[in-house]
This record gives sequence, C-alpha cells and structure tokens, in this order.
Amino acid sequence: MVYDAFPIWIRFAHFINIIFITLLIRSGLEILSALPKLYWHDHCIPGTEWIKFTRKKMPKDKLWISLDEEESFSPLIALPGHKNLGLGRHWHFFSIVFWIANGAIYYILLFTSDEWQRLVPTAWSIIPQALHDTMLYASFHFPSVGHPYNAIQQLTYFVVVFLLGPFMIATGSAMSPAIDARFPWYPRIFRGRQTARSLHFLGMVAFVLFIIIHLTMVTAERFSDNMGNIVFGRVTSFGIAAGLFALFVIAVLIVNIWATRVSLRTPRQVQNSLDKVLVLAKWILFRKAVSKQQLPRSKVSLFFRVNGYPPESKEYKQLLESNFAGWRLKVYGLVEKSLELSLSDLYALKKQEQVTEHYCIQGWTAIAGWAGVPMQYILLLCKPREEARYVVFRSYQYTNMDEFYEVLDLEVVKHPQTILAYEMNGEPLDIGHGAPLRLRVETQLGYKMVKWLKSIEFVNDYKNIGKGQGGHREDHMYYSPRAEI
Repeated sequence: MVYDAFPIWIRFAHFINIIFITLLIRSGLEILSALPKLYWHDHCIPGTEWIKFTRKKMPKDKLWISLDEEESFSPLIALPGHKNLGLGRHWHFFSIVFWIANGAIYYILLFTSDEWQRLVPTAWSIIPQALHDTMLYASFHFPSVGHPYNAIQQLTYFVVVFLLGPFMIATGSAMSPAIDARFPWYPRIFRGRQTARSLHFLGMVAFVLFIIIHLTMVTAERFSDNMGNIVFGRVTSFGIAAGLFALFVIAVLIVNIWATRVSLRTPRQVQNSLDKVLVLAKWILFRKAVSKQQLPRSKVSLFFRVNGYPPESKEYKQLLESNFAGWRLKVYGLVEKSLELSLSDLYALKKQEQVTEHYCIQGWTAIAGWAGVPMQYILLLCKPREEARYVVFRSYQYTNMDEFYEVLDLEVVKHPQTILAYEMNGEPLDIGHGAPLRLRVETQLGYKMVKWLKSIEFVNDYKNIGKGQGGHREDHMYYSPRAEI
C-alpha cells in the first residue's frame, strides 16, 4: 500500500503531545518529590521501599511527620520545583486533561481514516522482521525504509500509542481515592495503590527512554525527511529540517520555562487559573463517587504515618490534661439547631465502624479501622438550612499562624462513610492521629480529613474564610479545593 503524506491533524497532534508530555513528566517528578520512595505494598512501612530518591532518615527518638520526608527537586527537572506539591499536581492534572483530549481526537481520526494502518500491525510476519531490524540497528546499520515505518518502528509506536499511554491512564486512575473508594476492586488489579504508583513511575521512565531514543533516531536516520514529513507533510532540505528541529526544541523550552517561572512568581494566580479547569473536571467526574470500602481487619496496617504536628495552644493542652473532659464540639452556622456535643454525647449517638484505606496527597497509604458518628446523623440533629452549601471543619491546630480548617461540599458530607471518628483500630484516637475527634471522608485525600476537631460550621460560601481558597492547605500550599484525585 502506498501512503500519502502525514495529514495535518497527525502533525498537529504530534506537536501538542510533545508539549503536554514534557509538562506531565516534570510535574510528575514534583509529585514524586513529596514522597520520594516507592513501595510494592499499601502499608508504606519505612525501610520497605524498593527504591528511594532521598538520603533523609527519619529519627527514631522523636516525633516526625510525613511532610518531613519531602525533598526539594530542582525547577530544572520538576515543575515547578522547590517543594510545591500543590502546583505540581495542578500542572499534572491540567496537562492530563488536554493530553487525554488530544489522544482521544487522535484515536477518532486515526480509525475513521486509513491512517491506523501505519501503526497497527496486520500480519505476524512483522515479528521476525522487527527482530531483523533490531539486529541491523545493533550493528549500526539502518533498515530499509518502510511505509512509512520499518517493522521495529511500527511495533514501538504501536506499543507507545495503544499500550503505554492507556497503561499510564489506568495506573494513574488507581491512585484516585474517589475511584478506589467507589470501586474497591479496581486498585486490586494492580495489587494496590502503591504498586500502581510504582508501575506509573516505571511507565514514566519508559516514556522518557522512548523520547530519548525517538529523538536520537529522528536526527540520526533520514533527518531531513523525518522533520519535513512531520511538519510540512513532505521532504525538505537539511537546513530547513535543522531549523524546524531547533524551533520544536525552543517552543518546548519556552512553554516549560514559562510554566515554571509563572508558578514560582505568582503561585496564587496559577492555582486559581488552573482550578477553573480542574475543579469543574473533578466535579463532573467524581461528584457522585461514594465510598463502598469495607476491608477486612486483617488488612490493617501495623504502621500509620502521622501528618501534622499536634496543636501547641494553651487551650488544647488544658483539654489534654483533663483527658478532654471539658471538650465540646460546636456545630453552628446555617442550621436550624446549633449543637455543643461532648465526647460522652458522641459516644451515646449511633456508632459506625469501617476499615478503609487512607490516601495522603503526598503519596503514602495506610489501612485502619475507624469508629465514630456518621455525619448523616449530625445533619439530622442540626438540620442544615436550605442555603447551606458547604461545611467548614475547624481544628485546634494552627499552622503558619493561621487556624487549620478545611471545607467540604455538603453533598460529600452526606456520604455514608463520612464520619467523626473517635476510635482508631479499636482504641481511642491518639494525639498524633487527631484526638479527641477527627474527620474521615473516604473519597477524599487526607488533607481534607481535619484532625483535632474544634467546630463545624455550615456556610453558603467560603470565600471570606481564611484566604478564600477552601482550606488551610489550599490557602498556604496551593492545593485544590476538591481532593478526589
């Protein structure tokens, strides 16, 4: 079969893919820096990682939190670099939206034309021919020109386009608390979230190796033909090909340098701009995701990281000294009936137990059994007014001189496994994990699950609370107000 020149949509999709794949790789490295360790099990016990990118050793004689494990990757490799997980995740998910959209359009156009025959092998004879081509490359000879690819090129592009790309989407999805909570069977396909995280990392390495080899072969083998065909759809001269290649490189560098500089200089602007896409996308995809987790107690982790240093305020220390005898949970705001509940009051209410997996935004996981009062029952007692849209959970903890708080949509608060937990693994909550009371909301990342609870307020809007971003981590660390992935 004689193939025409690459159509313009293939050439355009190729360029868009280059832009977003570099943003994905660099922002992925920023996400990795928050927990620069990879595990093959979901318990994430320190010392059992199969690979790590840090020399830090956590002390055994004093309290440390998971934030202490973070590394600061250089902006030369990570986007944006310098311990900015919040914006790294923003860039990663923003790039995913457009990378997937670009890929979907590419697939549709590919299979509604004859172009699929360039990539999809149609005969088993391609296997021995690919082995023959590989041996030629190994002997520093080039195989004969294919239509338009030789056998090993066609197989490689087929694997990258139809296997590696979907594999990255599948393993990335297995790291979403909303997806895993709604479909507990899904992460088990990969033997758990941490194995999916490790496989996702290996997939990234495969993409990096492919890009390096691909660029090397483009420049080493029929350089002028390759560059002319992928840009103009026809062969060009060496000088023009060299100029086009330089323009490609410069364009990719400009986008990445701009993304890094604007993120480091105006992080709030970048956070809010990217959230216009991300918050809507998460709302569409995950607003109906309700946790259906109920793991066996045999799965409970022997080690569960602490994240966040316990409150240092005089008020909290006095409560601690009295074993929380004077502690009261205040429930107020846009409700028909305000409440003040002691621990004894909560113990007397309906008790719910659940064994679920905790997903920290940094990347670690652990499994624990929780017991407490369903928020559904609190809603029945306080009766939120019709105009209430959000629920503000406030803590005794202060960080960066500001009260720690998080905001959740009222609909998320209504989920059956959203509870106010006062027990962990059959024992009263310890200080590190949020005593006397903490929030559990199993479709969200851990930073939404406020510890050391002080009060619950029902509001119509949160723009006048804190810095107006929807939570303390959103205010200070540029996290997203929606934490389902």
